[in-house]
Amino acid sequence: MSESKAWELTPSAPPALLARRAAGVAAGTLLVALAAQVSIPLPGTPVPFTLQGPAVLIVGGLLGAGLGATSLSLYLLLGALGLPVFAPVGLPGLARLLGPTGGYLLAFPLAAACVGRWAAPRRMWRCIAAAVAGLILIHAGGVAQLAALGGDLTIAMRLGTVPFLLMDSAKALMAAVLICRFAGTIRARYQVSGVRGQGHTLRPDRPTPGARHPIPDTRFSHDHRYPHLP
Repeated sequence: MSESKAWELTPSAPPALLARRAAGVAAGTLLVALAAQVSIPLPGTPVPFTLQGPAVLIVGGLLGAGLGATSLSLYLLLGALGLPVFAPVGLPGLARLLGPTGGYLLAFPLAAACVGRWAAPRRMWRCIAAAVAGLILIHAGGVAQLAALGGDLTIAMRLGTVPFLLMDSAKALMAAVLICRFAGTIRARYQVSGVRGQGHTLRPDRPTPGARHPIPDTRFSHDHRYPHLP
């Protein structure tokens, strides 16, 4: 039996755990919103320099795939409704998601889920690989929308990716270090006690994956169908 079948999501999480998860989602949304306020316009490109990218990677890595994606989806919803969570440079509300930087924003939940899925606490190379993969997804979304609006993929890459390669590489490394150091501690707050995974509980009728079950010794068992026999 595969591990994915042996573990099953259940809605029976304790209220205190649900409250912690909700607080984690809200904290992740707030972190990305604050990082977005650090926005510096760059000459020759409609895409500003912000700290949103590493914040998205950190939120996904620390909260895990499910909660990280939920946190970033909430961030996009609040921004689309007009709350000032996006970078101060650019169109407000829903128009931001349809503008030149909208592709980067729309890729945030997927990037957070990717980092949360593949980053492993205390394993630096996996954290670095997950952060780089998340960053690639963000840039892929951004370049795709720039190309759709401008009609030229080469120009879109020159405007939306090339100016940020060095800075974003450094930010991804910083995010990977933080994820590697703190992910294990923080993710443990959003799990059922003693159970692996995010919100997973073990069904009592399913064996624990990898567990060894002793074979009963039947040499001295008594067959109750024949009570006259020893």
